[in-house]
Amino acid sequence: MGLAERRSVERFKSEDYPAWKSRIDAAAGFEVPIEVAWEELAVADYADRYADYFPQVFFQPLVDALSAVAVDDMGKEALREGISKVLIRNTGKFISSAGISFIDGVLTFDHMSDTNTHHGEERTKKLQDVLESSL
Repeated sequence: MGLAERRSVERFKSEDYPAWKSRIDAAAGFEVPIEVAWEELAVADYADRYADYFPQVFFQPLVDALSAVAVDDMGKEALREGISKVLIRNTGKFISSAGISFIDGVLTFDHMSDTNTHHGEERTKKLQDVLESSL
């Protein structure tokens, strides 16, 4: 990761991510433990697009899926009791929702940060389906 990427990731972490974290917690109805592999999300030559890509790929679909699951008290309770951590990463292996899994309380959201950014609805549906079938 070059200097431009490090600066852009740091800017997103400090300026944009706190608001996204608040939206995630509000959607779920509790403070969700989240681990973001920031160094993996940074993709060379796209530093100027992180503010658009990170929310499109990861954060908005997560907010939307959690909101859908937590539509009632039963859903909120299931999330609170079932999720021990959300892991957001980019191993470079997944360009679709195939990188979404929920195992032993850990919701893993693995997707390339710069690919299929406009397929947020697909990721939202997969996140919701994975959670609802596992909780």
